Amino acid sequence: MRYARVSVGGRAVWGRVGEEDIELLTGSPLEGDPEVIGGVPRATAVWLPPVVPPVFYAVGMNYPRHIEHVGAATPDRPEVGYRANNALTGHGWPIVKPAEVEGRFEAEPELVAVIGRTLRHASYDEARKSVFGWTIGNDVSARTWQHEDRTFWRSKNSDTFKPMGPWIETDVNALAQTTTLRVNGEVRAAFPTGDMVFDPFDYIVEITRHITLHPGDVLWMGAESTCQIEPSDTVDVEISGIGVLSNPVQREGNRA
Repeated sequence: MRYARVSVGGRAVWGRVGEEDIELLTGSPLEGDPEVIGGVPRATAVWLPPVVPPVFYAVGMNYPRHIEHVGAATPDRPEVGYRANNALTGHGWPIVKPAEVEGRFEAEPELVAVIGRTLRHASYDEARKSVFGWTIGNDVSARTWQHEDRTFWRSKNSDTFKPMGPWIETDVNALAQTTTLRVNGEVRAAFPTGDMVFDPFDYIVEITRHITLHPGDVLWMGAESTCQIEPSDTVDVEISGIGVLSNPVQREGNRA
């Protein structure tokens, strides 16, 4: 099953995504079994981030080739950081490059786990069962800011720097898929999605040793590769079995 959030008359509405249409729902499938209240054509849908998380967790370097490329040490345990909800944007919406950004402005294609139940002190099996579904993220980064600031407050969390979507897929073996990053239709990176140092369930076990996870929390799982993006580019992140997240890139102040 695929679930999304779309804008209908300026209001965010949950929907169940079909091949041609989106069935509009009375509420979130994370909170129960909502009823169908209408529909909109999928082709004209205005996509929103498929969930607004109570907490936005993000993994750092979690792919061996990425770790080797940057010359970092392989982590000996799963550790997470945090990102800001204001950075989220939906499928089809622009990634806005701030006017002050110079140097490397990069995309990173990431698998995203969406938590479906309240969880504390989880076993590995409980962690597996806690994932409601999977979506796609594009971790946009301004690298000069990343090196200048003591935290990632601008480089990772500026408005529009975290496209996510287009929907949550509940019926897929996410770790058996392939992640592909394309810029203007050209493949810039492709790698096995599950080729991680620690998988999502390892992270959920570790997080819940100290922190309670709640329905709607998201966990972004890192990327093997990154690539430069520029205004006028279109960036597509595809994870087989889930879908394609596509966003144009524009310069700040350009509304074209």
